[in-house]
Amino acid sequence: MKKIVLLSDTHGYIDEHILKFCREADEIWHGGDWGQDVNEKLETLKKPIQGVYGNIDGQKIRAIYPEICRFECEGIRVFIKHIGGYPGHYAAGVKTDLIKEKPDLFITGHSHILKVMRDNAIPGLLHVNPGAAGISGFHKMRTMVNFKIDNGKIFDMNVIELGSRG
Repeated sequence: MKKIVLLSDTHGYIDEHILKFCREADEIWHGGDWGQDVNEKLETLKKPIQGVYGNIDGQKIRAIYPEICRFECEGIRVFIKHIGGYPGHYAAGVKTDLIKEKPDLFITGHSHILKVMRDNAIPGLLHVNPGAAGISGFHKMRTMVNFKIDNGKIFDMNVIELGSRG
């Protein structure tokens, strides 16, 4: 079993509240738009980190993280892309990739809008956008998500409210 913390759109902001949840996790996953110094602070926790670069990320993050990240964790096939859209409103080419690759979990960021939903057009696909954990953007509440994965099942998913953006 793995405890996962999922965040996105930190835009260079990470505080002790975020780090507390990251310390409690087995793995940290990031949906892009890291911003400056976030990766370095997360690396000090000595946890496995999976993620993608976002549209605001420079060459430093792009040299570490890909545009699309595909991997398996505890029997769950994961697909992460920063600008991915959501069921019924995917970004160009994303639905084709999802149909071809058949992930169980599609993670995206970019919109700063928290969404957890099934895609009824792609059997078994769970879409998760954890919202924005940073203080830059138009969102009102900073959010991230944590959950557990074991033996091909995702469970105990929780939305973590980190406080208002302002």
